[in-house]
Amino acid sequence: MSRSPRHDKILQLVRENGFMPIEELARILDVTPQTIRRDINQLCEANLLRRYHGGAALGNSVENEDYFSRKGKLQSEKAHIADMIAENIPDHASLFMSIGTTIEAVAQALTASHKGLRVITNNIHVASIMSANPDFTVMITSGVVRASDGGITGVATLDFINQFKVDYAVIGVSGIETDGSLLDFDYREVRVAQAMMNNARHRFLAADHSKFGRNALVRMGHISEFNAIFTDAMPPESLKKLLDDHNVRMYLADPV
Repeated sequence: MSRSPRHDKILQLVRENGFMPIEELARILDVTPQTIRRDINQLCEANLLRRYHGGAALGNSVENEDYFSRKGKLQSEKAHIADMIAENIPDHASLFMSIGTTIEAVAQALTASHKGLRVITNNIHVASIMSANPDFTVMITSGVVRASDGGITGVATLDFINQFKVDYAVIGVSGIETDGSLLDFDYREVRVAQAMMNNARHRFLAADHSKFGRNALVRMGHISEFNAIFTDAMPPESLKKLLDDHNVRMYLADPV
């Protein structure tokens, strides 16, 4: 789904009020209720809103979509984001790679194009993809494997990561609020991502446009903590200003 300015305004109004009736949104935005219903349906499909009788509220902040549903969405957009990240990582670099379907796309792009990488990951799928390149050294963290998506978390994971200092951390995120807060659903996963960030010289954030304005429970950090964000659509103006203010480079993929 390509987000329009009207979609962003709907999300802003719902975020400010908790719940917005369809008729009220139509009046404020000067469009028909049918148009608002169509917009809400699209935002619900992107898991940004939940539809209720007569209106809409914020999407689920407690539980993420299942892995296979996420993996099937925005595949072309994720591939373009992955290609941009690969272009900004040199051969023979060391890197952390976190959990997430966009990060798995980055793994595929790097495996096809690079040599001599040293990779540390808490993502079983990333390890499987990148170990197919015989010129890579791939290390998978200790910890508890999450059956839902192959992510690895826990105290042992943190202890493993804290032994290293790498060139790059490539991190995914579940939601980005307009104030720059980075959000996720699992506090254990967040702690691992924070450890990766703390032990990397350069931090890259991989986030497709569906993450802008998406709600989630656990705060991972702030977008100003990253050197660059790689995405496929222009973020809301308030977020773009934050990137400019904190000198965070933005890489925008070509439209699909």
